[in-house]
Amino acid sequence: MKKAGILNRHLAGALAELGHGDRVLVCDAGMPLPDGPRVVDLAFVAGVPTFAQVLDGLLAELVVEGAVAAREVREANPGTAALLERRFPGPALHLIAHEELKERTAGARLVVRTGEASPYANALLTCGVFF
Repeated sequence: MKKAGILNRHLAGALAELGHGDRVLVCDAGMPLPDGPRVVDLAFVAGVPTFAQVLDGLLAELVVEGAVAAREVREANPGTAALLERRFPGPALHLIAHEELKERTAGARLVVRTGEASPYANALLTCGVFF
């Protein structure tokens, strides 16, 4: 058994398969899931685990070049907007319309569903390289 890091075997295995340019959707419990990508559903009960917990866990394991999120997050969920702006400063965070974000999720290689139950707690991450 792993001693540290992500313990969920499905998620740990999926992360190990990612490469440069692959996209990972981290989403709340209400985001429509696209057909096609591998889905790791971490939702336990409403709010558990939180979007912030899952995002921070993923960022500890992955090199991420940037993120795309819904611009509606700023008004509807300022706490998540602030979290995203702290984790992805400046041009690393690109905000687009929520409908466009949902369309872009079809290109994700992996979907990680959280138990978050607040609006627009979603981000499409683009993997980078460590060298």
